[in-house]
Amino acid sequence: MNGPQAPLLELRNLVVRYGSITALHGINLKVQAGELVTLLGANGAGKSTTLRAISGLIHPVGGEILWHGGLINRLRTERTVKLGISHCPEGRRVLSRQSVADNLALGAWLRRNKVAIASDLERCYALFPRLAERRSQLAGSLSGGEQQMLAISRSLMARPTLLMLDEPSLGLAPRLVAEVMAALSQLHRDGLTILLVEQNAQAALTIADRGLVLEAGSISAGGSAEQLLADNSLQASYLGAN
Repeated sequence: MNGPQAPLLELRNLVVRYGSITALHGINLKVQAGELVTLLGANGAGKSTTLRAISGLIHPVGGEILWHGGLINRLRTERTVKLGISHCPEGRRVLSRQSVADNLALGAWLRRNKVAIASDLERCYALFPRLAERRSQLAGSLSGGEQQMLAISRSLMARPTLLMLDEPSLGLAPRLVAEVMAALSQLHRDGLTILLVEQNAQAALTIADRGLVLEAGSISAGGSAEQLLADNSLQASYLGAN
């Protein structure tokens, strides 16, 4: 008889330091295949650090990062991308002097199957039709919302098993926040596993399965999205009004 399936991603007692400053104090986290889990909390809580550790941009000093049950603590970012982990960082970071199409091609730089790459490109254009209309336009000339759509799409071009996003709604008008969240919800319905870092608690929990609240490098609360949305005291204390 088969035992319970290992989580797609698991953090066990993860500790990360920047010099003498401890950014993560032994956090534990599990993400099952197909879930959309959101990490919530104030600036400096450790949300971005968590994603950076998973993607290999920084290495923990303690604990374990497990992918399909295997340890990946010391892997470089190129290797984590090959494993199926795609990280869309805060701040969009598009190549402003390159076209939309060139930015998307960069997202597939580790892939060789041209047919599959072309298919995923059309999928991105279907998800964000504005990018299809502007495929020859320089990325730097796009609006902030369009650049965020491009950053997400570029991450999708790696064909990830896990998509990690850091503050995708930051600086966007409410209408564009809704558009980006609708796209993430569609990706989730299509079966993509998503780990979403967000300060906009209302928007994130509306599309998530579960949420975890980070406070000063530790997980202070967690539960289903419905539970967290209904917890007024928790929203007031940790998540803020959105």
